[in-house]
Amino acid sequence: MGAACFPAPPAPHSTDDGRPIVKDRPRRPKSGPAAPVKAPVKAYVQKAPAAKASAPKKEPRPAPETPARPLMRREGDKPAERVPVILETAGSDQYRLIDSGAGEKLEQYGPYRIVRPEAQALWQRSLPDSVWDKADALFTGDTDEDGMGRWKFPKVLLGETWPMQLLGVDFHGRFTAFRHVGVFPEQLAHWSWMKEKVETAGRPLKVLNLFGYTGVASLVAASAGAEVTHVDASRKAIGWARENQTLGRMDKLPIRWICEDAMKFIQREERRGSKYDIILADPPKFGRGPNGEVWHLFDHLPLMLDICREILSPKAIGLVLTAYSIRASFYSIHELMRETMRGAGGTVESGELVIRESGPDGRNAGRALSTSLFSRWISA
Repeated sequence: MGAACFPAPPAPHSTDDGRPIVKDRPRRPKSGPAAPVKAPVKAYVQKAPAAKASAPKKEPRPAPETPARPLMRREGDKPAERVPVILETAGSDQYRLIDSGAGEKLEQYGPYRIVRPEAQALWQRSLPDSVWDKADALFTGDTDEDGMGRWKFPKVLLGETWPMQLLGVDFHGRFTAFRHVGVFPEQLAHWSWMKEKVETAGRPLKVLNLFGYTGVASLVAASAGAEVTHVDASRKAIGWARENQTLGRMDKLPIRWICEDAMKFIQREERRGSKYDIILADPPKFGRGPNGEVWHLFDHLPLMLDICREILSPKAIGLVLTAYSIRASFYSIHELMRETMRGAGGTVESGELVIRESGPDGRNAGRALSTSLFSRWISA
């Protein structure tokens, strides 16, 4: 399951502070017919300088965009494709989706049953209220994905964290102010795939985890034998990831924890000639980096993927993108991924990540709840 200030998820960024975003605008000549112009590549936006205290009260003039390299013109055939692909997460003893409906979901996280808002749950609940009423924690407040609120504990006041384990990795579940709990279980589909690739590669693999949040994916990769670079712009998220590493007694595993804006990091890695065998990217819809860098998924995703292509190793295994955005279609990111990976061979498979309801005891398969879109390029 970001390059921003925590606790906003999955890839945490801080909320918008109102700074305007500047985009180059082509101008027509003063006379004569208008000449056709090409739309410029949108550059990655840097923070506008703060106005001096003595300046008159007026709208601050934003700084010009930092020049970004143009998108590469890719040649060759597009990779093969598999669409639509539905990657499903089923229940386990540590996590399961018990029920969903009426705009909410009831989940089991370790020892606790939790109720949270879920806009995708358009149907009615399958289980009676008596089951839902046994929840240990309920999120109340803003139901938007990044909306703030608070937790209610109907039975007994619970602490901020509790121990959990997925794919053999110990970590802390956590009640945050943004309804998230420190892990996105639908990502288990990607993590299981990555774990298998690392364990069977027959050689050391380098994994880059962009917008890495609380580090569960990084710990899964490292415990499987990979050398991992974890990047997130939130110091608090990096701190939580290190706590998870200590909890799992994995302090000696080869993980670099980088607190930096994800786009700045990969641009520097491209200049350095750094290479990775697997790249995981879980960007937010919108966010800001630690120095005010602006991220817009629809504006900056093409360049991000383009740079990721350049820092894939010659024997790369895969490039995985997850997008939590209801505005997009999985076909949008599918075609973008295929264009980005022209000439690289392999296959691009795209679709949705879903979680299957499994009932109170984990034995009754129910409806599938869609959580996000994904596209991943795999070399073979």
